[in-house]
Amino acid sequence: MRNSGKTVLSGLLLVLVTLPLQAAEHTKDSLDTVKKNLEQNKAVLVDVRELSEWNKGHLKGAILVPLSKLRQGVDKKWLEKKIPEGKIVYTHCARGFRALLAGDLLKKQGYRVRCLKQGYQELLEGPFERADKADK
Repeated sequence: MRNSGKTVLSGLLLVLVTLPLQAAEHTKDSLDTVKKNLEQNKAVLVDVRELSEWNKGHLKGAILVPLSKLRQGVDKKWLEKKIPEGKIVYTHCARGFRALLAGDLLKKQGYRVRCLKQGYQELLEGPFERADKADK
């Protein structure tokens, strides 16, 4: 019985080592490149924050797809209505971490995801605009 802990640990390590490495990473695209891809309709900007955060302010042209909804499992048809297929999907949140988590989930759905490291406030300080109240 003394070795059972080692056996379990060895088995766990084997599973972890053999898992495919598909974890999302923050994109190397500059914010100017992101903005250009959005303007040329090559990409969409997906805000993965929660509705309460979105309602306090969001980026012009962004699409709300909360991470919590993705984690619960979303209907593929609902997701296809929100996020057009065939485009680059830039995810963003408040600080960059949830963008990675959502990126992993969206990649599993077949999307080409590029997660932004910059959070909402940083994006506003860059080339992005806050949506008007009429854009809600």
